[in-house]
Amino acid sequence: MTNRPKHCLTIPYETQQGQLLIAGQTINSIIKKIGQTAFYAYDKQVMKDQVDSFRRYFPDISLHYAMKANPMQEVVDYMSGLVDGLDIASVGEMDIAIQSSTPASEISFAGPGKTLIELKRAIQAGVTLNIESEYELERIVSIAKQDNLLPRVAIRVNPNFELKASGMKMAGGPKPFGIDAERVPALLQKMKSLPVHFRGFHIFSGSQNLKPESLIEAHQKTFALALELAQFAPSTIEVLNIGGGFGIPYFPNETELDLQPIADNMNQLLPKVKKQLPDTEIVIELGRYLVGPAGVYICEVNDIKESRGKTFVITNGGLHHHLAASGNFGQIIRKNYPVAIANKMEAEQKQEVSIVGPLCTPLDILADNMQLPTIERGDLVAVFQSGAYGFSASPHGFLSHPMVKEILL
Repeated sequence: MTNRPKHCLTIPYETQQGQLLIAGQTINSIIKKIGQTAFYAYDKQVMKDQVDSFRRYFPDISLHYAMKANPMQEVVDYMSGLVDGLDIASVGEMDIAIQSSTPASEISFAGPGKTLIELKRAIQAGVTLNIESEYELERIVSIAKQDNLLPRVAIRVNPNFELKASGMKMAGGPKPFGIDAERVPALLQKMKSLPVHFRGFHIFSGSQNLKPESLIEAHQKTFALALELAQFAPSTIEVLNIGGGFGIPYFPNETELDLQPIADNMNQLLPKVKKQLPDTEIVIELGRYLVGPAGVYICEVNDIKESRGKTFVITNGGLHHHLAASGNFGQIIRKNYPVAIANKMEAEQKQEVSIVGPLCTPLDILADNMQLPTIERGDLVAVFQSGAYGFSASPHGFLSHPMVKEILL
């Protein structure tokens, strides 16, 4: 075995005789199991390592897995045994979550515009509904009265601050997510006379952040807001979900998130919070951070062609399998994910190529003007950091090409 290649950031994978290993298995052996390329392979040990890292730094915080990052049933089943709860964003995800070992009492459902059917099914299942609007609360109360049930609810708060430097800002200013913080006290007063089981608050500011100082500021402001709102609560604050936002490095010059300063700040904040909210469970929900580094996307080279001095490597994969790697899922300026040739991991990088898929669109790019080993037809392209928002965020039906597969190792 050799150490991981430098051109793949901090990927947690090794090689054997030039071939990439995932969970100790060669790419060729994985292909035999699956029976095809293209596919996603997820490494359980990497997921566990990510969870263990969080636990070391934040021993007094409950950890929830945000399923939207990767809702594959086998992944959710595995993660359920490692974390304290699941956060879902649809009834489809709820069905997957309920099949896992996580009890319904530790599942929370967020997302604007929940339908009447979704609300009813969630209430019947006993999951906690994160209320996104006053009207949503009205619908929940109507179901409660009609079915003689006591819904478990929390208020998703849209704070008056945002998570700076986050890849996706989910709070601050006008947002479709949650209820504006200034409107929450009146709603809490109203809830005192409503047939609901109030559980607490969900305050999610943003995602994919690699700057500790931004997360530190967000945590300080989140706790301050929660303590202020707690004064108006109709009952004990059982749960305070302060969101996530922990990022992973994807692109050149990005480094792994340093958890130490974030943990140091948390240790300073928690005594005051626990003094004022002694019965409250503090939750951080993470998705990408837990499963993103565990995934590799593999596709096969079908053709190589020259066009006016530029070399194009054409594969049987692309944006229909991995929209994020193509740069069409949130990137403003397209950057390359870490990419390698899985069967030539120890080869010298000799040529500049662009790796594209088979789709009839110029958007179908997996690597643009990237230095890689000499590539031949039949070689295997590996895209790392692909465990989150890969398979589930991609338009698989576009142009009706063969479906990509997934495997948990």
